[in-house]
Amino acid sequence: MVLDKTDPSYRRCTITVMDNIADPDITFDEKGICNYYYDYKEAEKRVLTGAAGEQKLAELSAAIRKQGQGKKYDCLIGLSGGVDSTYVAYLVKQLGLRPLAVHLDNGWNSELAVKNIENIINKLNIDLYTLVVNWQEFRDIQLSYIKASVVDIEVVSDHAIFATMYKLAKEQDIGYIISGTNIVTEHIMPSNWLYKKMDFANLEDIHDKYGKVKLKTYPIFDFKRYVYYSAVLKLTPISILDYVPYIKKDVKEFIKRELDWRDYGGKHYESIFTKFYQAYILPEKFKIDKRKAHLSTLICSGQISREEALNELELPLYSEQDLRQDKEYVLKKLGLSVTEFDSIMRASPRRHEEFKSDTKLKRNYMTLLQKTQGLRKIFK
Repeated sequence: MVLDKTDPSYRRCTITVMDNIADPDITFDEKGICNYYYDYKEAEKRVLTGAAGEQKLAELSAAIRKQGQGKKYDCLIGLSGGVDSTYVAYLVKQLGLRPLAVHLDNGWNSELAVKNIENIINKLNIDLYTLVVNWQEFRDIQLSYIKASVVDIEVVSDHAIFATMYKLAKEQDIGYIISGTNIVTEHIMPSNWLYKKMDFANLEDIHDKYGKVKLKTYPIFDFKRYVYYSAVLKLTPISILDYVPYIKKDVKEFIKRELDWRDYGGKHYESIFTKFYQAYILPEKFKIDKRKAHLSTLICSGQISREEALNELELPLYSEQDLRQDKEYVLKKLGLSVTEFDSIMRASPRRHEEFKSDTKLKRNYMTLLQKTQGLRKIFK
């Protein structure tokens, strides 16, 4: 495993800034171009802008409005207060849709994030559903993930918000979820940096092994719900940002001007925990600097040069003062001593796959659905 740039085996892509520190499984061709560049170019074919994008959006919004006739809302949107979700909120209103925005209050929102969300919903006149999780339960699961030394601690937040959105979709009879995921600013992401957000068996097993608090209110999306929602509810996800010109720098200036949005200084830094996780835990324990993936995507989509990306990577992820403050705040809130936390940071990373998973169960279920598709049509 290559740990730093002085290693003779170190290699960096000649187009992006992905390297074999970021991902030991990265591959390069004879020109030194990595697989992520080619993956991006393939994905880019799905991006529609100009007249094609406008036509696609017109078709989608017409379908959403039709399905939502007579209902209070016709779509769900997640609203973290970040750039992507903020611009999605603006766009859906421009398309004449009636969204219900869903926000997760997991106890880690910065004051700036709270203010940004308040500005967005007031200026756009959007109803907001805020899921306030039980802090004792949520902290216990987060601590379990930290102690388990698995890479994707953000599963804890993401699982809760996805489970909540499915529940709301059922209650409000909503058929569409419009998300801020997009190709041109965030497509590149090594699979070994993330884990499946909806694998409740994995979450439950990690919590069983390291947690202490019984889960009574934490939103779950287990296999039974997976069967119900995939067979009955049939929510349609839409990545609306793939159908508009999405230049991150310009969009930031636009939402500052139109929605009084203020910048956090980093992707997903609206959460204090996420900032600490991405700027300290990931690089220190897992040797993952997420800026490499984000900047590489922006290079591929022509939004920045490789030189600009390399210059940004030379900047520290944290100033000494901010790191000291955030570390003290996070550890105090989690109830961890410095000694305990440092010991966890020194422990070897473990793979999510070392714990139970419902992946095989879901795969078998989907195979059964496919094999019985014809038979089920007969009895409809």
